[in-house]
Amino acid sequence: MQRKATHPTATGSTPFLNGPRPSERRRSLLGISSLGLTAPLGMTSLGLVACATDPALGPQDGASDAGRVKAGASGAASAFRFEGGVGRNPGGPDRGRYVDITGRFGTATPANWWRAENSVDAFSRLDQIFDARPTPGAAPGAARTVVRAAQEPTIRYLGAGPRGSGQFGIDDYCERNPVTGLLIARDNEVLVERYQYGRGPEHRMTSFSMAKTLTAILTGLALAQGRIRSIDDPAERYATGLRGTEYGRTPLRHLLTMSSGVRFREDYDGTDDSAILSRRGIQGQSAGGAQVVTPFNEREARPGDRWYYASAETFVLALATREAFGEPLSRVFAREIWQPMGAQSAASWLVDRSGLEVGYMGFQATLPDWGRLGMMLAEGGRVGRRQIVPSDWLTEMTRMQVNPRQTRRFFGYGYQTWIFPDGDGSFALLGVRGQALYVHPARQLVMVHTAVRPDARDAGGADAVALWRALKTL
Repeated sequence: MQRKATHPTATGSTPFLNGPRPSERRRSLLGISSLGLTAPLGMTSLGLVACATDPALGPQDGASDAGRVKAGASGAASAFRFEGGVGRNPGGPDRGRYVDITGRFGTATPANWWRAENSVDAFSRLDQIFDARPTPGAAPGAARTVVRAAQEPTIRYLGAGPRGSGQFGIDDYCERNPVTGLLIARDNEVLVERYQYGRGPEHRMTSFSMAKTLTAILTGLALAQGRIRSIDDPAERYATGLRGTEYGRTPLRHLLTMSSGVRFREDYDGTDDSAILSRRGIQGQSAGGAQVVTPFNEREARPGDRWYYASAETFVLALATREAFGEPLSRVFAREIWQPMGAQSAASWLVDRSGLEVGYMGFQATLPDWGRLGMMLAEGGRVGRRQIVPSDWLTEMTRMQVNPRQTRRFFGYGYQTWIFPDGDGSFALLGVRGQALYVHPARQLVMVHTAVRPDARDAGGADAVALWRALKTL
C-alpha cells in the first residue's frame, strides 16, 4: 500500500419495489480521530482550471490578459487576477472563517481536517493526510487537449439560497460562495475558470461523495467484462468476507440504488454511523475490508423496499467490485478510465488498512481532470471513437431509478448518481460541503465546483443549481 501523496449531494422513474428493476443532515461526513502520518507520493499537475470574471462586463482574451484585474458586476475591482484565462483570488468570501489565529489558512491534520479553519488546506491535499493509492494519468503527450474560449460568454443567473435572490454574474457567484474552484466547459471548450483561497491547477481537490459515482462506473466495467455475473447477485458472491451478513445477502442492485434496507444512520453529526465508518476505514480503527462494516448488520427493510442514503452501501460495493477484479480499484480505474480519457495528472484514492479504496469518498484530482471526466461522461462515456464507460451501463446509471418523492430531496437517484428532476437527461456527482460535477449530455455542458462550505448542511447548493440552470440556456 502507498502512503500518501504529494501535493505541490425526471422522468421514467420506477416505484421502489423488489424486482429486477430497480435526511442527509450534513455536519460531519467523516468522524474525527487521530491516525497515522502520510508520506509524499510525488504527484503534481498543471492544466486547465477553474473560475472567471463577470462576463457581462465584456469579452476576455485568455491569451493576453496576464496580470489583468477586472471589475465585478458592482463596478468594484475584482479580487481576481487573470493570466492565460485562469482567474486567481488569494482570498475568498468570509475569509476569516478559514484562517487560524495567525491569519493563515490552517494546516490540516488527521485530528482537525474537518474544521472550517483547516478545510482549505485539507480539501486540496487529503491524500497527504490519510493513506492513499495513486491513479497515474495518461502518458506524456497523451493528455486530452481541451481548448479555452477566446471570450467568456455572458452569464447571468437568478440567485437562490441563504445569500438571497437577485441577478448575478460569475464574479458575484464567487463572492457569494466559498468556491475553491469553478470550471465551466461546453463542447470540449473551457468557458470559465477560477480559483479562490489561493488554490490552483496543481491542487488535487477531494471528491467526498462524488467518488460514489466512480465506484459505480467500476462496477459496470466489472459487469461488462464478465467479472460480475449479474447485479442481482448478492454482494457476498464477490465479497467473501461478508458471507452470512445482512450486507452480504444484499443484491448489488440495491447497493447501487441505496436501498439495501440495512440500518445505517448518516446524519453527519460526528456520532452517527458515517463517523463510525470513517474511523474504521480511512482512520484505521479496523483491519480494513469486510471488518469496516461489521457494526452494520441489522436489517430494517427488505432490499429494494426503502431508499436511504448510506455511505456503507458504496463501501460494500467497492469491496465486492475490488474482489471481482482481483486487483486494486485505483489500478483498474487508471487503466480503464483515467488514462484512456486523457487525464493530464495523477489522481489518488483514499484506502483503509487493508489497502482497499473506500469507494464512498476520497478520490482526489485536479480541476482540469475533473473537467475532462465530466466531458467524457457528457459524450456518452466516449472520447473520440473510444467507448470508455459502457454506454448501456452509463444509461442505467443516469436513469432515474428513484424519484425525488422517494428520496425526499430535490434530486432523484440512479446508480450512485444524482438525477436532476428536469427531465432533460442531466445528472450530477455530489459531495458534501460543496463538491459537485454537473453534466448535461444533450448540451455537452459540464460544471465542476469545489468548495469549502463551512457546514455539511450548508444550503448554498441552491445557488449552485441556480447558476447551473442559467448555464443550460447558453
